[in-house]
Amino acid sequence: MNKIDIKSLYGLKYNPFLPGIPKHALYSLPGSETFELRIHSMARQGGFALITGEPGVGKSKTLHKIAGSLEKIPDLIVGVMQRPQSKLGDFYRELGELFNAPLSVSNRYGGFKALRERWLHHCQTTLFKPVLLIDEAQHVSDECLTELRILQSHQFDSKSLLFTVLCGDNRLPERFRSAELLPLGSRIGPRLVIEPLSPEQLQDYLHFALDQAGNSGLMTQELIKALAGHAANNLRVLNQMAAELLDAAAVKELPRIDEALFFQLFSPGRSRPKRN
Repeated sequence: MNKIDIKSLYGLKYNPFLPGIPKHALYSLPGSETFELRIHSMARQGGFALITGEPGVGKSKTLHKIAGSLEKIPDLIVGVMQRPQSKLGDFYRELGELFNAPLSVSNRYGGFKALRERWLHHCQTTLFKPVLLIDEAQHVSDECLTELRILQSHQFDSKSLLFTVLCGDNRLPERFRSAELLPLGSRIGPRLVIEPLSPEQLQDYLHFALDQAGNSGLMTQELIKALAGHAANNLRVLNQMAAELLDAAAVKELPRIDEALFFQLFSPGRSRPKRN
């Protein structure tokens, strides 16, 4: 059963449990709306912000939602890094592509100047700093993070030419306590620590996701409670289980998904979805 069949069968605009959720339908985690407002303010000042949490709690989707809101601001340049694990040379190349700055592989200082001139021009012609979003930032090397700190610092650190939002797991705060990265850690402004959701919060998430997708009655309340209570407080696990239920229900052409199918699929003797 493919996604098109599922959408047609259940009157869904999209599958609410797969990663490709539209930006406008992303769920706001506790504390994320206040953090997003601070991000909009920081886009005028520059500097650094940080999102952290355990795997699967919704960090990347929160960053995705923030990216969508930032992209609506006229004239604001938003770059999203795709390969955070790059070594310094490739790190510079990607920055050059993101911000349309011509860089020479053999002239690192020339690339340093080109990026700063590009950012400075943007700062002078708009009310905002360029924005760099880095997901999975725990994989960025100490060398690249240090280079980024120096790269965006201007006039003896009295101004910033860029606003960077780092998003990653709980290794990041620990790394910022090291001697190498303490200068960067001390410069981080807004911080959002995403905590695992309670079963009640997971139920709210399921109601929201189903409503946004166009079929708020797709699952019974008993099933929603069962899913939320067996998801280990983890959004990724919850979505994996819900997606499996939706696939199984579609194969059976069930008009509505209830807890009977849940216990059939996730009985104690059956393997549970694993957290990555």
